[in-house]
Amino acid sequence: MILLLGASGLLGHNVLRLLLERGLRVRVLLRPGSALLPMEGLAEVEIVRGSLLDYPTLLAAADGCEAVINCAGTTDMRLSRVEDFCPVNRDLPALLGRLLEESDVRTLVHTSTANTIAAGTRAHPTDETAPFAAPFDRSPYAISKREGEALLLARASALEGRRVIIVCPGFMLGPYDAKPSSATLMLAACRRNGGALPFRVRGRALMAGPRGGKSFLHVRDAATAIANALERGESGRYLLTGESLTLQEFYALQAQVCGYRQRFLPLPDGLVRAAGRLGDALGRLGLHTMLCTHNTDQLLIEEWYDAGKAERELGLPHTPIAQAIRDYFTWLGG
Repeated sequence: MILLLGASGLLGHNVLRLLLERGLRVRVLLRPGSALLPMEGLAEVEIVRGSLLDYPTLLAAADGCEAVINCAGTTDMRLSRVEDFCPVNRDLPALLGRLLEESDVRTLVHTSTANTIAAGTRAHPTDETAPFAAPFDRSPYAISKREGEALLLARASALEGRRVIIVCPGFMLGPYDAKPSSATLMLAACRRNGGALPFRVRGRALMAGPRGGKSFLHVRDAATAIANALERGESGRYLLTGESLTLQEFYALQAQVCGYRQRFLPLPDGLVRAAGRLGDALGRLGLHTMLCTHNTDQLLIEEWYDAGKAERELGLPHTPIAQAIRDYFTWLGG
């Protein structure tokens, strides 16, 4: 039996589907009022209701389970304080570390983020040995995730016969993003009415954005590596990353996949930083927005990572990002 946390989110739902396809027995812990997306085999999933942050509930949910997969996380980039992210991103990993000591669970697969690892360059991609560095070390989200990692790694070093595998995904795209989460990046450019913005030049919609980029991967690839980690890999951290694309390259690819014409206009760095400072000022007035300096700074860099360790040890596949885009819009229109 596998206990899955965060099954209602993008990554968690894709992990759940994959585990069921592999014939594994799955139990999920859902907060009251939360629901799973409809899917084949859902009737076979054992659902337990309660809070992830209540240790007795967590311990009872793990009873009879040989492994726990944690895909839960607070990712709302409008939150401005580390404390806003800590209950799920830091405190839950601490509870899971305790769970390893007090239960029969042998394997914990915990989802963190690639942002806890310094982004490399095209010439020199970074791997899991890179430090936690700017601009991510100013991000409340990344700080909370890094603290959660540290707590688990400290526990793992003291436990024998237990594996703690920490996966650090890049920017995941694909189907079943119901909230949506990362799909907001795609929806910002491709509306169902066919236009990115109401401004057009020579028949092309205009899309403006920062010059930076991200390391994109199909969410199914991340789910595959996580499912494989139940049987493969050693305690430690694994980067789950894929294609490094600037936002301009990504939106050009999306336009090609979706069949519309678009022109991307890179915004001046100074304008992006000014927007971040304006967001900081609004935050001090109690009006929180994703426009803040620790977010805009990240949008001005490219992210280049080496996922070779996960490829070798966890069997991380690499589906083209064009397919991830296609799969999302096919599901959305389904």
